[in-house]
Amino acid sequence: MSRVAWPCTNSGVIAILGGIGAALAWTATTLGASRATRHIDSWSLLATVMTIGLVISVPAAAVAGTPSGLDRSSVGWLVAAGCANVAGLLLTYRALAIGKVGVVAPITSTEGGVAAVLAVLAGERLGGTTAAALVVIGIGVALAARTREADPVLRRGDLAAAGLGGLAALAFGVGLYSTARVGQSLGVAWATLPPRVVGVLVIALPLLLTRRWRLTRAALPFALLCGVCEVLGFVSYAIGARHGLAVSAVLASQFAALAAVAGYLLFRERLTRGQWAGVAAIVAGVSLLSVLHA
Repeated sequence: MSRVAWPCTNSGVIAILGGIGAALAWTATTLGASRATRHIDSWSLLATVMTIGLVISVPAAAVAGTPSGLDRSSVGWLVAAGCANVAGLLLTYRALAIGKVGVVAPITSTEGGVAAVLAVLAGERLGGTTAAALVVIGIGVALAARTREADPVLRRGDLAAAGLGGLAALAFGVGLYSTARVGQSLGVAWATLPPRVVGVLVIALPLLLTRRWRLTRAALPFALLCGVCEVLGFVSYAIGARHGLAVSAVLASQFAALAAVAGYLLFRERLTRGQWAGVAAIVAGVSLLSVLHA
C-alpha cells in the first residue's frame, strides 16, 4: 500500500506556528510596554525587562553549553547585536510612553528594511523589487507619522513618537544585521543571551546602585509580560525560521498590524485614514522584504 505525500509537511507547520507565535508574543510585548510606561520611566522598564529576560536566558544557555563556533569575530558581532537591541528597546519604550501604539509599532517593524540597507552598503546587490519594497516602507512611515490632532501637544507627541520609533528601527536593524553576521552557528539560546547581559550590566546595575530603579505595583505585571514575551517571541521566530525563514519572517512581522488593531480596540486610539494607509503600506513592504531576503 503506497503512502500519500501530504502537501503540508511538519516543517511547514513549524515555520507557520513559529512566525505566528513570534507575532503574538511581540504584540503582547508592545502593548505591555505601552501600559507600563504610564507608571514607570523607560529606563526602569528596560532594566526590569532585561533582568527578567536574563533569568530566563541563562539556564537555557547553560543547558545548551558553549557553542563550538564561538570566536573573537562572533563575540564582537554578538556584543554589537546586544547593544543595538538594548538601544532599540529603550527608544521604543520612550516612544510608547508619549505616542500611540498604532503609530510606533509599524515604524519599529521596519527594522528589516534597515538591515537590508546595511547589507547593501556592505556590498550586497539591491534588486529592483527590494528597492520598491523599501520605497513603499518609506512612504508608509511618512504617512503613519502624520497626524491631524487639533491639540498641538498631542500632535507633537505623535511626531516625537514617530521619530523615536524610527531611531528604534535603526537600532534594531543594526542588531538584525549583526546577528545575521554571526549566523546560526551559536544556536538560539546563545543568540538570545547577549542583549540581556548588556541590558543588565549597562542599564539595570547602574540604576540599582544609584537607587533610580523604580518599579511600582501597577507596572509590575506589564513589565513581567514584556520580559517573558520578548524572549518567547525571539525563540519562537528562531525555531520557525529553521524550518522556513520566509514564512516565519512574514508572519512575525505582522505584530505591527496586530498591535495597531489592538491599540484601537483596547485603548481607543484613533488613527486618521492616512495613518491607517501608512500602517498598511509598512506591513505590505515589510512582508515583501521578508520574502525577498529569505
